[in-house]
Amino acid sequence: MNPSERIRGRGANHNPATRFQTIFSEPDPEWDPTDSPLPRTEFIPDKSATIIARNDSPDIGFEASVNPYRGCEHGCIYCYARPTHEYLGYSAGLDFETRILVKFDAPQLLRAELSKRSWKPQVIAMSGVTDCYQPVERELRITRGCLEVLAEFRNPVAIVTKNSLVARDAKILADLARHRAAVVFVSITTLDLELKKRLEPRTTPAAGRLEAIRALNQAGVPVGVIIAPVIPAINDHEIPRIVEAAVAAGAQFAAWTFLRLPLAVAPLFEKWLDTHFPDRKAKVLNQIRAIRNGQLNDSRFGSRMRGEGPASERISQLFRAACLHYRLPDNRPELSTASFRRPSGAQLELL
Repeated sequence: MNPSERIRGRGANHNPATRFQTIFSEPDPEWDPTDSPLPRTEFIPDKSATIIARNDSPDIGFEASVNPYRGCEHGCIYCYARPTHEYLGYSAGLDFETRILVKFDAPQLLRAELSKRSWKPQVIAMSGVTDCYQPVERELRITRGCLEVLAEFRNPVAIVTKNSLVARDAKILADLARHRAAVVFVSITTLDLELKKRLEPRTTPAAGRLEAIRALNQAGVPVGVIIAPVIPAINDHEIPRIVEAAVAAGAQFAAWTFLRLPLAVAPLFEKWLDTHFPDRKAKVLNQIRAIRNGQLNDSRFGSRMRGEGPASERISQLFRAACLHYRLPDNRPELSTASFRRPSGAQLELL
């Protein structure tokens, strides 16, 4: 397949073999994806018996997370979660975007977990792996169901999303916010609609995300912007304009993270550059290596979120200068578990 070919509405244009496969097939080099039907998204029931995942990474600000969906139809080519699909026997490429595992029982499982005497109230992150507000959430309302449970227990929640659908749940989040139990980061990668279509094809355009920030702010929900990921020679120059637009919409705080390319994501991203930015591919990759200790990815704690070296410091300075100019702090509000409660009638498991 010619690397310049693209599948409309998708981030990846092929399914690379997983790192666990010993036998795999290669597509015909003459195959033209434009001659084939567009890949349809398949939603597969996920029969997981638990819903709260644990994290012990020192550079991530949460220990517990809930992910109603595995895989993500947003199709962001840079998504660090793509390799998690390989554990399910799927590819990190098109499969990640078109074979979505759905935890239909997530609200019920969450209620059972929070009802246990062994549950220690703590912040639960939503979208710790894949976006909890991807397109199908509009119909399935699984994330909304989880938020209703969290509100009933007054357990704090932190949300990161690229979808304006989060504003649908402003009232529930506002109820939690009155107990210092909710915070939302709206992720904005670019204000350029054409770049968004290439980089993260099924996400909400920036204008819609800014409207979500405005709606959440007006509802009394602590809401900020996260510029994620910052990609050198692609969107790094947009940092000041994104901060400016977010402040105008009502963002109360800001953060940023650098591009991460673990495992299968690196070759997928290189192919994406071949398709969309062949003229600047070498420049982009060289700048990534300058920030990633000579590699395309550096998974070391302490550096994987921001990178290191002069190039990383330049991005940090640009971000800090923009936040200072628009008077936007780069820290989120502290959430509290003080109002946690187990509603009367909640089943308690004595452990």
